[in-house]
Amino acid sequence: MAIKKQKKIQDYDRVYSILRHYVDFALRVSYRTIKYVGVEKLPDDGAIIFAPNHTNALMDALVILAMDRRPKVFVARADIFRNPTLAKALTFLKIMPIMRMRDGIDEVKKNNKTIEKSVDVLCDKIPFCIFPEGTHQAKYSLQTLAKGVFRIGLQAQELMPDVPLYVVPVGIRYGNFFRFRSTVRVQMGEPINLREYMAEHPDMSQPEMLNSLRTILSDRLKESIFYIPNDENYDATYEICAAVAKPLEKELAGKRGGKRLSPLNAHFEANNLTVSNIQQMKEAEPEKAARVLALGAEANAIRKKHRISLSSVSVKYPLYSRLLKAVFLVATIGYWLPASLLVLPINGICALIFTAIKDYAFRNSIRFVINLILWPLLMITYSILLLVFLPWQWALLAIVLLLPAPIVAHETYRLFRLVGSDARLLGQKHLRNLYKEIREIMLNK
Repeated sequence: MAIKKQKKIQDYDRVYSILRHYVDFALRVSYRTIKYVGVEKLPDDGAIIFAPNHTNALMDALVILAMDRRPKVFVARADIFRNPTLAKALTFLKIMPIMRMRDGIDEVKKNNKTIEKSVDVLCDKIPFCIFPEGTHQAKYSLQTLAKGVFRIGLQAQELMPDVPLYVVPVGIRYGNFFRFRSTVRVQMGEPINLREYMAEHPDMSQPEMLNSLRTILSDRLKESIFYIPNDENYDATYEICAAVAKPLEKELAGKRGGKRLSPLNAHFEANNLTVSNIQQMKEAEPEKAARVLALGAEANAIRKKHRISLSSVSVKYPLYSRLLKAVFLVATIGYWLPASLLVLPINGICALIFTAIKDYAFRNSIRFVINLILWPLLMITYSILLLVFLPWQWALLAIVLLLPAPIVAHETYRLFRLVGSDARLLGQKHLRNLYKEIREIMLNK
């Protein structure tokens, strides 16, 4: 009797593949825009370890997974594998356990099995993904990186010397960490060729090599994300970036001879240039830098107190543009109102779960999973009721109109929220003057 071959985590699974199509689709409709930048940098002559920044819990992994159709294997902290049922589910999702240094040296030694599996994954040319920060942080910054990605990478490279192994920095930038239907920009950094690096530094000890590679990865990740140093000026700097983004994008477009970038790329360029300008101002004109940072800090505090969105800050005439859209919503109330009512079960369950979750960074992940599971069930229920109580032609039309109901409901809520925010900004003359002075300083006008 033939011995059944043990299935590897990276092997093809029909059920996983079918679900993958649905999850990828659900992810893409969960954001207004998803943009991948620098995918052409991905090497095709070796194995790849993706090393992204970690800001948004489960959504980070899903964004990496949806990059292309290739399967990918992930690692997650080992403690969540202690539940046998959850461990099976995670393995089905192609996630392996990994011990962290904080778990103790004895626990870390158990990573040998994970490393062996990761080498097998990489030898099969299946991309592997590790979040080197170890834990998520909902900020436009970067935490100290752990060395685990290179411990695994170097050991894997030694076990497959004929295949180059690349660690690819991946910068993920969300328009908003906590809101459904935001935007996300994913940038591939310059890959780190471990085989080449080891050959160029034959006399370097492993601790030295780990530290050196970690520094390189950190620097390349910072180049790939919207990076603000996580210090006492973080909030002020972020506020300044938002205040000058639109006029700076226009100014930079003029310098490019009118060549247009996609909105997310233009925003990325303007934001990072603003951070760089502030850092240079601190060195060359410290008093001026102190003044603009003080303005940014004051504006940030007032804006948050009055619940004003940064979207209101970045638009020149926000109230008028949004009022036009509000007029459209009034005209279409017969569509979005029923759609909003029919997704109340989803919103209610999300709100209930949110009360028990202190970490806001989990909110989008929870909302995504609830929508993923519950909306198809609600659609089946609503479809049956419509087919029972309406002629089939009208029922089919209603079903088609109801399919995008979660998106319609959220976009309606978003628009009314922004109209309210715009109105509150209009009533804050002092805040508007703060933004005006910030722009004058930063744009030299």
